[in-house]
Amino acid sequence: QVQLVESGGGLVQAGGSLRLSCAASGRAVSSYAMGWFRQAPGKERAFVAQISRSLSTYYTDSVKGRFTISRDNAKNTVYLQMNSLKPEDTAVYFCAARSAYSGPYTYTSGYDYWGQGTQVTVSS
Repeated sequence: QVQLVESGGGLVQAGGSLRLSCAASGRAVSSYAMGWFRQAPGKERAFVAQISRSLSTYYTDSVKGRFTISRDNAKNTVYLQMNSLKPEDTAVYFCAARSAYSGPYTYTSGYDYWGQGTQVTVSS
């Protein structure tokens, strides 16, 4: 079992950047596919990005070219670099770990472990 703790959220102006971190303990992040989701007020939690065990990456269309997911095995941490932020990126961002090797990865039900979330607010 893995425990996940997100950090790095905050308030930033539109066009700015933030880097979110997801620190894992209990098991290596390389044992899982790791994902980032976000939940805006009044909306469902939505897929943002995933990095597979083999370091393949996948993004939702709205963040392609702006966000980058990465993994540091030595630090047992997954990152989400967010550039060119927009007000519509405002949400609580969650890190998640996925044990399955196949099946849909853009749904919350596809992930087994979750962090507590970190707030990202982008002002216009």
